[in-house]
Amino acid sequence: MIRFVLIVLFCGSFHLMNETDLFGDDVIKLWANDPPGEQLDVGPEVDITKPTDRLIAGRRIIKLKNVAHPEVHVFLPPKESRNGSAVIICPGGGFNILAWDLEGTEVAEWLNKIGVSAIVLKYRVPTSQQKMKWKAPVQDTQRALSLTRHHAKEWGIDPERIAVLGFSAGGHTAARAAYTSQRQYEANDEIDKQSCLPNAAILIYPAWLVNDDDSLIDDLKVTKKSSPTFLVHAFDDGVSAMSSLSLMTELKRKSVPSELHLFESGGHGYGLRSVKDQPVTRWAKLCEDWLDRLGWLKKS
Repeated sequence: MIRFVLIVLFCGSFHLMNETDLFGDDVIKLWANDPPGEQLDVGPEVDITKPTDRLIAGRRIIKLKNVAHPEVHVFLPPKESRNGSAVIICPGGGFNILAWDLEGTEVAEWLNKIGVSAIVLKYRVPTSQQKMKWKAPVQDTQRALSLTRHHAKEWGIDPERIAVLGFSAGGHTAARAAYTSQRQYEANDEIDKQSCLPNAAILIYPAWLVNDDDSLIDDLKVTKKSSPTFLVHAFDDGVSAMSSLSLMTELKRKSVPSELHLFESGGHGYGLRSVKDQPVTRWAKLCEDWLDRLGWLKKS
């Protein structure tokens, strides 16, 4: 429900947002003190959207930059429709920005409609110039998974039904969180006593999961115990569909129950926004059916 409207003006950019776009039901800092690893000295957080930016399905998107203090924005369905499942959402943006509404809050709205709690992760960016540009975002994702389990009872969530969902660079982040068994930072509090592994992974046009020869990157280790995975990609995506194909091949080799949808066209960066004559943009219904088959849409 939209309670009031805010007009946000940053550096010459104009964007119309409602309260839930910004805050969700609750906003929680991921780290009590400074996050682990290299600290970002990037200036104030800002929406760098410009009036001249390419429109997605006829609309602009919120492009958050300079996130040095990561947060989770918690979106809970009404108690009567909450089924106990939850999804951590990792927006994309090339490790430079976060496509905050397109691949974040709009996805949370869809999940809430099917009874699933949604936790939109505002992970650290930009990290694209760091040696391991994925490291801080993965640390934030692992922390978000542990934090969600820490609050599971309070939020009405089944700790055994928590998935991670990512788009593009967020898909890379989500994949590493799903298939990396070791925590990428030193556990140091009650929250970190909870598992940082998801129970399922949803990867939408994930980026940079293959080497130059299209083989799966060496440090992404799929095992027989890896989480069931749902993948979507377009054949004509400039971010190679081989990321999804090679990962699916490895999931098959390890007998991990998974599902891949590869569409002829659709490009990249559509989020949940429907585009005429592009069936890939209606992937959410396929994902909903998959979650239903997993038993995640039934009340726990």
